[in-house]
Amino acid sequence: MSKLILVVDDEPEILSTLKDILEDEGYRFSGFLKGEDAIEAIDRELPDLVVLDIWLPGMDGIQVLDQIKRKHPHLPVLIISGHGTIETAVKAVKLGAYDFIEKPIDLDKFLIKIERALEEGAFREEYGRLKEKIKEERQLIGKSPKMKELLDQINLVAPTDCWVLILGESGVGKELVAREIHRLSPRSNGPFVEVNCAAIPYDRIEYELFGYEKGAFGGADVSKKGKFELANGGTLYFDEIGDMDLRIQAKVLRVLEELKVERVGSNVSIDLDIRVIASSNKDLEKEVASGNFRKDLYYRLNVVPIVVPPLRERKEDIPLLIEHFSNYFAVKYGRKPKTFSKGAMKILMDYNWPGNVRELKNLVERLVITVQKDVVEESDLPYPLGVVEPVEAVRTLKEAKEAFEKDFIIRQLRKNEWNISKTAEELGIERSHLYKKMKAYGIKRENNSEV
Repeated sequence: MSKLILVVDDEPEILSTLKDILEDEGYRFSGFLKGEDAIEAIDRELPDLVVLDIWLPGMDGIQVLDQIKRKHPHLPVLIISGHGTIETAVKAVKLGAYDFIEKPIDLDKFLIKIERALEEGAFREEYGRLKEKIKEERQLIGKSPKMKELLDQINLVAPTDCWVLILGESGVGKELVAREIHRLSPRSNGPFVEVNCAAIPYDRIEYELFGYEKGAFGGADVSKKGKFELANGGTLYFDEIGDMDLRIQAKVLRVLEELKVERVGSNVSIDLDIRVIASSNKDLEKEVASGNFRKDLYYRLNVVPIVVPPLRERKEDIPLLIEHFSNYFAVKYGRKPKTFSKGAMKILMDYNWPGNVRELKNLVERLVITVQKDVVEESDLPYPLGVVEPVEAVRTLKEAKEAFEKDFIIRQLRKNEWNISKTAEELGIERSHLYKKMKAYGIKRENNSEV
């Protein structure tokens, strides 16, 4: 269906002219002489764009704009302004109008602004939907004592500007905690910039963090802001900072102490106004003792430590998490939410969840997609949760050992999100040896996991 443009102007001639032009361009047109009538029409059918005159009988354009923005914040509004109302039109833009058009109207410029305003409106609407989607997915779910304690800590530190170090196993939701602190902080309208310390190669991390000037190195055709600079006015989050290369830690510490950064290829310092939150699944005190992490950087970051509990320590939250993920993925994939039988729920409650909430989330997503029934039964649960083979099939000690080893390897792979190198290191074997074990036991990477 073509876009609907609603025009409000107290001059019938202007309405008639704009009607002919807009309909010739393929738009649907709705015109009104009074703001009150236009507001009623918007409540009946939401247009894609409003073109609004400043001078109107009864409610003026500013009052109408205020009413529209209160009810429909993403609806783009173009203001029509006469020569004596430019200052008022500028005020309208500050109040949320997309732009203003001066009378007499230049029709070519008018159509260009219409097109751009519609694009902006579509972008804002999509952004709003994505923001709500992220908000729905990125929630800290739970009512257990451990979860209440965590939420109390978040509520305590969030309104301050103190730096926070979030500790916990992989998959517990450390990033969610960081985002919640940012959301509840005075910096919530500023950027939240994430640095994945484990994912950025050493030869790129300096450029990623500090930015660079044009010509600083081969291929630097334009200047680029680094993560520090991008986070100005907001929060900079170092995810898994324990994996940061020692060679870069000293440079990061200097920036954090001075709150100034220089782009690569520049000697001009840029002042920083940032809050720093870092997280790690490692025991950083042990990393310091072993020489893998700088002591001075650890103490600089560890102003307020927050420990996120593993899922096995708050198992009473599992039913709430399952319901939340089931509803979320049902909407995402256009399926019915699943309920779980008592037997299936007992298995899920008894399981130790080495991959924590991430493992549970992946499992529920898989079940929402693959289980065709409304109720998930015990038999629908995958290995090692479900029944793999009858106990009597394991007849010898060798078979029992092999079954245990296979189960243990799968659990460790899930815990480490199927990262082969990391799992091999934890198991104390070579990467090639782990591959051989996986091949021998027929272990394959699960769909929702990443190597």
